[in-house]
Amino acid sequence: MIKIERKLHKIDAADKSAGRLATQIALILRGKNKVEYLPHLDMGDMVQVMNINKLKFTGKKIEQKKYYKYSGYPGGLKTKKIADLKPAEILKRAVRDMLPPTKHRVNMLKRLIIN
Repeated sequence: MIKIERKLHKIDAADKSAGRLATQIALILRGKNKVEYLPHLDMGDMVQVMNINKLKFTGKKIEQKKYYKYSGYPGGLKTKKIADLKPAEILKRAVRDMLPPTKHRVNMLKRLIIN
């Protein structure tokens, strides 16, 4: 049996791009920064993100980027602009989309702490 030691990584989000920060967080949550990484095990660490309100968005993403949600029914497409969402929700969604769609993804996201 493999003993998993989880460390707490503190990341400052001030003046960092949302996508680049999300890739860094996803790598740590998955455990790819460890020597003993195995893809079928959840070996990642905990990540605490601070200064989320100072997150940087490049270009015209605030006005133009949209998130889509489809219910499966005719006329069930819903859209949200980035300007309507909080920075914490945007970062959490970006990290979620960068993690593999396996049964471990829910537990990995529980280890993401956003202040």
